[in-house]
Amino acid sequence: MPRPAYTGEQIRQAEAPLLEAGEGDRLMRRAAGQLAAVCRRVLRLGGGTVYGRRVAVLTGPGNNGGDALFAAADLARRGAAVTLVHTIGTPHADGLAAAVSAGCRRVDIAQAPIHLGAADLVIDGVFGTGAKPQLPEDLVRLIRVWQASSARAEGQITVAVDVPTGIDASTGRRAQAAVQADWTVTFGGLKTGLFTGAGARASGRVVLAPIGLDFSDTVPDAWVYKRSDLREIVKAPTGEDHKYTRGVVGICAGSADYPGAAVLCTSAAVAAGAGMVRITGDERLRSAVTSHVPEAVAADGRVQVWAVGPGSPSEDRMAAAFVSGEPVIADAGALDHLPDRLPAGSIITPHAGELERLLTARGHSVQRSQIEQDQLYWARTAARELDVVVLLKGHRSVIAEPDGTVHLPSAGSANLATAGSGDVLTGVLAALLAERAAAKGRLEPGVTAVTAAAAVLLHGRAGKSATHASGLPRAVEQAVLKARAR
Repeated sequence: MPRPAYTGEQIRQAEAPLLEAGEGDRLMRRAAGQLAAVCRRVLRLGGGTVYGRRVAVLTGPGNNGGDALFAAADLARRGAAVTLVHTIGTPHADGLAAAVSAGCRRVDIAQAPIHLGAADLVIDGVFGTGAKPQLPEDLVRLIRVWQASSARAEGQITVAVDVPTGIDASTGRRAQAAVQADWTVTFGGLKTGLFTGAGARASGRVVLAPIGLDFSDTVPDAWVYKRSDLREIVKAPTGEDHKYTRGVVGICAGSADYPGAAVLCTSAAVAAGAGMVRITGDERLRSAVTSHVPEAVAADGRVQVWAVGPGSPSEDRMAAAFVSGEPVIADAGALDHLPDRLPAGSIITPHAGELERLLTARGHSVQRSQIEQDQLYWARTAARELDVVVLLKGHRSVIAEPDGTVHLPSAGSANLATAGSGDVLTGVLAALLAERAAAKGRLEPGVTAVTAAAAVLLHGRAGKSATHASGLPRAVEQAVLKARAR
């Protein structure tokens, strides 16, 4: 099931009772031990060893630097050649003493590029959850020089401590520069910023290291999904099911200029397991769709969820879907013609440029680049103001409910960056939502949001098996069958 994620402030609040009880040293030793274990694991990948390997450790002030220093001591005692580069502030005294006693070598920050360039493994322990928005300029220069070096292209591995330096733990926003980690060992609880925006790109593989924090009275800031969660969300039909219990999708998509959008959306809904798919439009458009998707029904009738907007359908067609009273997935062209209020259970699916238009029309002064830099804030803002679930599409999509709850499915494939891919996602989401509507009747925002996360995961999995949108529906079918397998 999805895992809870927290803001940096929530993590600090969870740590506070333990620190007040004098448990700080125990927490640090436990965190450092798990960090060292991951570093040893990384060094041993492919049959390697720890002994004789070159390790560079970037440290900063406070507990993050202390974790890195104690881990450095562990690696040095196992035979690694460890170099310490302290970048800013006063190093953690006990951690530094342990590292030096174990044989770690200290160098000045001016010498850091040489040692970073020669290292097999770099541990980034400069800043964690308490980092400020702006980094010192000498640290910015060091990060940029190192990240551009040939060592990064020649197999060097970077492990970040808690959060990559330069990434905001709560929002995923990037400072002037940021460390690109291959692995991030994060302590106590997952941080939201590791799974959205620049943070999702910088964190690499995230490993959660429990240190005994209590979140029983804490409402998670976000929910993080991985592909294995599909097995809990996507259900196989039972012997009691029929086409109406599996959900009926209405497709309001396509036009004379973009008939393919209707074909892709309809094909995807069928592939994702909809019990029936109805299409709207003139005779020519319906004929184009049914010639490609013979399962599609061109007759009017019962619909449980509408997919509206791909391929610029006419305003009249979209308006009919909006006033039907059934949940709507509003995508593409529909986003410019939204009614004041959508039916319960509806969702809008803009990318950053479309969300810019939506918010600007409602009085916000915002640019696409700002939305891309802080997806969480703007997705939440739109969901609250429009009182609808928002799926903000991107490399790492963000799904926000009107109450501020956020869902973060894992990243999709780069193969999905192609014309028509969004039409397929809309069809997949329509099929899954129609099934939920058939089972539950009224769709609550939480159900819509979780279902949207599943659709993004299926779409992402399918993207690994297709190079273009026309190939996605077949890949979607395989992804659905795999998710249903127990």
